[in-house]
Amino acid sequence: MENQKQKKSTKYLLSRFIPYFKKYRLVLVLDLFCAMLTTVCDIVLPLIVRYLTELGMNDIGALTARVILSVGALYLGLRIVDVLANYFMQDVGHVMGAKIETDMRRDLFSHLQELSYSYYSNTKIGQLMARITSDLFDITEFAHHCPEEFFIAGIKIVLSFAILCTTDVWLTLIVFAIIPFMIFFSTRFNRRLRRAFKRSRNQLGEINAQVEDSLLGIRVVKSFANEDIEIEKFEQGNAEFLDTKKETYKHMAGFGSSTRFFDGLMYIVVVVAGSFFMMKGRITAPDFMAYLLYVTTLLTSIRRIVEFTEQFQRGMTGIERFVEVLDEPIEIADCENAGELPPISGDISFVNVSFRYADSDENVLARINLNIKRGENVALVGPSGAGKTTLCNLIPRFYDVTDGAITIDGVDIRTVTTKSLRSQIGIVQQDVYLFSGSVYDNIEYGKPGATREEIEKAAKLAGAHEFISELPNGYETFVGERGVKLSGGQKQRISIARVFLKNPPVLILDEATSALDNESEHIVQQSLAELAKGRTTLTIAHRLTTIRNATTILVLTEDGIAESGTHSELMEKQGLYYSLYSMYTEK
Repeated sequence: MENQKQKKSTKYLLSRFIPYFKKYRLVLVLDLFCAMLTTVCDIVLPLIVRYLTELGMNDIGALTARVILSVGALYLGLRIVDVLANYFMQDVGHVMGAKIETDMRRDLFSHLQELSYSYYSNTKIGQLMARITSDLFDITEFAHHCPEEFFIAGIKIVLSFAILCTTDVWLTLIVFAIIPFMIFFSTRFNRRLRRAFKRSRNQLGEINAQVEDSLLGIRVVKSFANEDIEIEKFEQGNAEFLDTKKETYKHMAGFGSSTRFFDGLMYIVVVVAGSFFMMKGRITAPDFMAYLLYVTTLLTSIRRIVEFTEQFQRGMTGIERFVEVLDEPIEIADCENAGELPPISGDISFVNVSFRYADSDENVLARINLNIKRGENVALVGPSGAGKTTLCNLIPRFYDVTDGAITIDGVDIRTVTTKSLRSQIGIVQQDVYLFSGSVYDNIEYGKPGATREEIEKAAKLAGAHEFISELPNGYETFVGERGVKLSGGQKQRISIARVFLKNPPVLILDEATSALDNESEHIVQQSLAELAKGRTTLTIAHRLTTIRNATTILVLTEDGIAESGTHSELMEKQGLYYSLYSMYTEK
């Protein structure tokens, strides 16, 4: 995924980010108003100093205690306003940024839920974790400070320029002529800094992916005594991350150094040129002091922008990686006028169905025609890669057909919402996934909000109630991450209980017992037989002895459906199924 992403322009990224301010536009306006108030003290101070200095130089008698205290009181009042405005900015402004970060994380997670299987087949989960967590951490500061800092800097530059021009236009133009050069060099370093930040974020995602892979596979690591190999792999990724950080800091150092150079140059110009102008009588000593104070104010603003630049680039990098995921197209989407699929009986038809993956030119399935009546148990057998799982995945629209159509009770599944379709299909897979939580939570996942009685009934039907009751805390027992505290058979029975609770009219069993020992398989097979009663069932079989009672057995090859019939019919035919079954029973 990373390699195919193209660099997006700052303008485009901001156009995707700015709409998040819409909900908080009143807070933003108040925040910018407070930012404007905080600049008043900085702008007014040089004017006050020039006024008092001019008054004292021209007529020391006019510089009375009343005048001094009045000016002091005015400035104290402005400082109180500054403190209150700054408090609002630090509190409410930051909360606004945090809310925007929360909204973006919600949208990102929601979009990830809608992306298809194919996206996850080509994307590392560690990278996605980085994008949804650390990549968005800087958004709070960015959302708050970005408009604020540029707004303040803009006010100070414009007002300083206007005020200084009233004193001497030429000196003002000489001083401000340095700013375009500063902007030019800053822009160059900014581009490099953003590229470096993105490489750093990508590498951090790689570290996350490597750590996740290693820790989830820790039992395999320890069983092969390969801890040293994992440490070496981590050290390599960690060292590459350090290299990206070094590059980042090199560009940051260049940016900061160039800015400090122009800071000094601006001071030198004011001191030298201002002295000559004062010597020629073009400006007065109070004007010269005001110039120095305004240049200090300007440079303070520029330094704040410089300090914000790192934060700005981190924020833009986070936005860019956020937008990259959000721009991923949703391959399986409801059509414009999709309706709800009404309660179904379970008649399924494949009409001249072909399918190929988006990154392939070869069909996995070609011109499949199949009619399954309600309540039938259809088994799919055949060599690996023949498309058995793919065929079943087309029914709940985990993938869309390339050609042809699939109908349920005569309704094309592409014309109904995926939620209403999938809510009526139950799936039991070979690789059972249990969520971190209790046994109760994992069964309830089949029907959120189910009663205790319904959950226990589902567990009994799945043959799981007895072993659950013997667990330390019964249904409240914590199963561990991915259910590591339970055996394979126990996990499978909990997954079956989950489907019992869902009570779907269509059932897909994807090699549900192939990873179990003989004793567990026997128990789970009884549970599956109970689950399949009265439901349209498709079974992908690995152990052929488990599907002898299927209504129809389909032998799937790369060329499509090679044979179909009952177990006895196919054995009598002595074709491909006969060969597969004989091979299996001879083991």
